[in-house]
Amino acid sequence: MNENKRPDTMERITTKVLADAFIDEQVAKVRAQVGDKKVLLALSGGVDSSVVAALLIKAIGKQLVCVHVNHGLMRKGESEQVIEVFRNQLDANLIYVDATDRFLDLLKDVSEPEKKRKIIGGEFIKVFDEEASKLEGISFLAQGTIYPDILESDGVKAHHNVGGLPEDMQFELVEPIKLLYKDEVRVVGKALGLPSKMVDRQPFPGPGLGVRCLGAITRDRLNALREADAILREEFDICGLSKTVWQYFIAVPDMKSVGVRDDKRYEGWPAIIRAVNTTDAMSATIEEIPYDVLHKITNRITAEVEGINRVLLDLTPKPVGTIEWE
Repeated sequence: MNENKRPDTMERITTKVLADAFIDEQVAKVRAQVGDKKVLLALSGGVDSSVVAALLIKAIGKQLVCVHVNHGLMRKGESEQVIEVFRNQLDANLIYVDATDRFLDLLKDVSEPEKKRKIIGGEFIKVFDEEASKLEGISFLAQGTIYPDILESDGVKAHHNVGGLPEDMQFELVEPIKLLYKDEVRVVGKALGLPSKMVDRQPFPGPGLGVRCLGAITRDRLNALREADAILREEFDICGLSKTVWQYFIAVPDMKSVGVRDDKRYEGWPAIIRAVNTTDAMSATIEEIPYDVLHKITNRITAEVEGINRVLLDLTPKPVGTIEWE
């Protein structure tokens, strides 16, 4: 049987009982595959890599080496959460690399979206390679490949989203959740004891806030974006929209308009709210946000975030507009 094909008899994992059975089965499989060797994992803090990390820690403990690269384009508190959950709570063998300056220096004055993505992706690979080359005795590479990745690429992507390790570094892959759909991954993550903030985390692009800080990234505008985005997420949690909206975020363009603060004119950036629902990300509808929630978000962002003086709402479905702005 093709090991990358989900068996027709495989039950959808919808309950803790089913998740626990899956975890026990995978723990046994991983131990049989890995033995006493070491496994390397790029831990982004996203749902898939976090669930793989927790599962492998349960199976092989300190034989798993997690590398978390903070490229400076994470949302507020995300790298801190990775350290708190994995190093402090799960006692993981975690290498944390703060590469913020390295990434932001390379991105200085780069406004073309595709070029920004290439710089971020390419540098991430370099940082991960550098860390991997310092390690001794790594025989396996773990990945958070899930079933839609295999379906979309017919098994190709699963073996090419490794993080671009050098061709001469031959690792056997460990992919414990490769037959699961995203909703099942979340159920397994909860059964493993991961916090819901991590397990229910909405989709987040690889280049992070780099594609939401529109145009050339500056540190002050990136910081304003991060703070405004944190307020939006907090208010969606309070009013319950975070449970029903698939993806919601702030984008901040590289343009200013005149405003008033402390009875003086001052120029600031606009924060653009984007909130969409989708089943497959191929098309998306706009979530209706109650006006009282919009007013509260607007008041908080304009009062609390340095440099932002307007809040706008993006009402464009996909198609015509893509979900991300860049």
